[in-house]
Amino acid sequence: MAFLVAIEGIDGSGKGTQAQRLQATLIDSGETAALISFPRYTSTLFGNAVGDFLNGRFGALDDVSPFLVSLLYAGDRFESRQLLCEALRRHDVVVLDRYVASNVAHQGAKLTGEQRREFVDWIRTIEYEIFELPRPDLVVLLDLPARKAQQLIARKRTRTYTEKAADLQESDLKYLEKVRGLYLELAAAEPGWYRLECLPGESLRSIDEIADEVRTVLADRRNT
Repeated sequence: MAFLVAIEGIDGSGKGTQAQRLQATLIDSGETAALISFPRYTSTLFGNAVGDFLNGRFGALDDVSPFLVSLLYAGDRFESRQLLCEALRRHDVVVLDRYVASNVAHQGAKLTGEQRREFVDWIRTIEYEIFELPRPDLVVLLDLPARKAQQLIARKRTRTYTEKAADLQESDLKYLEKVRGLYLELAAAEPGWYRLECLPGESLRSIDEIADEVRTVLADRRNT
């Protein structure tokens, strides 16, 4: 069974770039590696619905209960379960660009206190127990301040699910700050997480520097 690593972080933190780099590095070193990016906007029914949500079809960000929105993201992974399990059987490493923790952070950030704790349990029960999705062996959090992340979002190319420069979540700075805060809580409390600081001072670390650290962390965890 493959080693399962999830790359997490707020929008604009470079998850897709680093996931692609990691897969390429592993293949160059002689290993087999698969990459799956969530949501799978154009490949699943639920993924397409996530795109509709992010484009505002169902209302503003706070119009829909996070408990209900989370089912769209979880459903996308449930539709993709066979693909993921097959990749785990066939490869040495499977790299995920977003996974279950993304659902927890992005939807849980809309809640506080006991409601948030209830929600976190709700997601984990649905995705890991009812849908029986495999748990990641390593979660790498690409930590980046929300304001800097928004600057990087503005440079993104057109995505498959939206023609907008920033979707419903990406355009809300306060929301991104809350998501980052919950990600940091998860990284501090959960086993198997690693926080990678992308902006340690005034200057953003290079893609190569971040990729080197991701590769080193993965190698260390696989050897323990």
